[in-house]
Formats: sequence, structure tokens, C-alpha cells
Amino acid sequence: MRRSFFCSHRTLFPRSPESYSPRGRMAPKTSIAEFRELVNKSNRILAVCGAGLSAASGLPTFRGAGGLWRNHEPTSLARPEAFADDPALVWLFYAWRKHMALRANPNRGHYALAKLAMKKDNFLCLTQNVDGLSVRAGHPDSKLRLLHGSILDLECFNKCGYIDRLNLNDPPCPALAAASEDYPPDQTMPLLDPNVPTPKIKVQDLPHCPECKTGLLRPVLCGLDDAMLKGIDDWIEQGPIDLMLEIGTSATVFPAAGYMHEAQNRGAVVAVVNPDPDSAGGLMPDDFFFQGSAAEVLPQLFEGVIGKTDENGDTAPN
Repeated sequence: MRRSFFCSHRTLFPRSPESYSPRGRMAPKTSIAEFRELVNKSNRILAVCGAGLSAASGLPTFRGAGGLWRNHEPTSLARPEAFADDPALVWLFYAWRKHMALRANPNRGHYALAKLAMKKDNFLCLTQNVDGLSVRAGHPDSKLRLLHGSILDLECFNKCGYIDRLNLNDPPCPALAAASEDYPPDQTMPLLDPNVPTPKIKVQDLPHCPECKTGLLRPVLCGLDDAMLKGIDDWIEQGPIDLMLEIGTSATVFPAAGYMHEAQNRGAVVAVVNPDPDSAGGLMPDDFFFQGSAAEVLPQLFEGVIGKTDENGDTAPN
């Protein structure tokens, strides 16, 4: 399956000419009861999750005017070239993000998705998040795909083949201790202040590969592994899709945006969960839109299948 990775399906692929006219288009559905019926009878369900899913856990989304780290675009630091140029700077950024992720806990939205995956045999969740919270919530590995990797997984930058899964070391090494410091809410962490110089770190003091002994370790991020992508394509092509869940994401970044379009082409009803009302743009009258936090909305939407979910992910039957 070939994709054109250049825009959101909502701009390029409206399902009818009416979608060009706001006045001529009915609003999507908002009935929780009606949606629960759909979830109950749905067989093949595809979910795509973004930063909004983890926002309730207290993790930054790096969006908007404040979406910078020490005046760096986070996406630029994810590039292999950035790591090759300044591995200490990149490691400080990821060590801080890892500390934030480990300090946070999965929220009720993570747990609700994990429980739904356990209940539905033909369920697949694609997450753009690298924080590891879906994994920690108990989401079955066979029904979860990490589109951009995980900050808890490490690999050898020399590509010797070494991979360390679910590494929970915080800090990753003594030289990166500054990234794991906690400060009161009214104080700015020095590492986050671009006016404060970063700690001087020698490359030899950064995490090294225990296998080849020479390569630096680096979080497994933004890999878009070909085998994983092929597996997702194979799952999509197996047959019609009953329900497409878009959770906490604008669905404008590929490959996620492409999967939305492919699900629609296979007959999926789309359900969007997002605090931003603009996220309903492009939805059709048979689709659903639920405005709010995924941590609050998802447990309500799936309650008919998974029961009531508490803050710890425990469920009680209806």
C-alpha cells in the first residue's frame, strides 16, 4: 500500500461535496448512548492516538507558541543528524522527557483503551506518543503499535543490533542527573531555561552500548519501522473497518493522517475525542465528536464494554 505523506485526509479526501459547505453539512453525532451501541456491535476497530491522550497525565504536548525546549524545536532534536552533532544536548532533552514520563502515571483514558483492546479481538491502536504510558497501562503488545518509537527503549546508534526495551533508569546515567531534578512549581528548572548554560557533559560519560562497546545508546524514536508499517497495512487490508477512533490528535501528520483516510475508505465510522472544537471539522453526520479530555471521555464511551474504570485502571462490571 502506497501513501502520499503530505497532508491531512480531512483536507484532501472529503466523503461528499457537501463537506465543502459548512451550512450544508449536518453536525456529527454526540450521543454517548448511541456510540456505546456502535462500540458493542463493532468488530474491527482502529484507533489513532496523539499527545492529547497523555495531556491529562501532565506531559507537555510541545504545541503552540510555547512548544520549544531551550529554543529548540523538539522534532529537530529527534533527527539522527542532531544526535550525531551534539549527543549530550539531545540526551539531556530525552533524559528530561523520560523523567517526566516516568514521573507521570497512565490516566483513565490509557486504561480504558487497554481494557477495550482486551475485550475486542480485532482491535488495533496506533499511538504517536513516545512516553510509554500505553504500555504501562497494560495495553496488549499485539494490539499496540508505537508509530514513533518509545523513550523507554534504547538502541545502539551504531546499529549493531542491540536494543534495550523498557529501560526505566532515571537518570539514564550519572552524567545526566540534571535532567531528573525536581523543582517546586514556582521555580523554573535550570535545564529548561535557555539563559542558563547546559551542564558540561563528556561524550564518554553518556550511555554506551554494552554489546559493541563503542556505539552510543539513543532512545528508539521516529523510526517508522518498515516491518511495523507493513503489518499495519496488512491489518487494514484484511476487511472492512467498523470504527475509527481519533483520540487527542489533529490527524494532520503522516502516517497517522493516511490511516484515517484508509479507514474511511473501508467504511469506518469516525469518532473524534478532543478538547478542541475545530477537531470536528470534516466529520460527517454519521460520525461522532466528543469534546473533552480523553481521560474523562473514553471511560464513559467504553463503559458498556469494559465496565466502569477507576483512576488505577481497575474496572467493575455494569
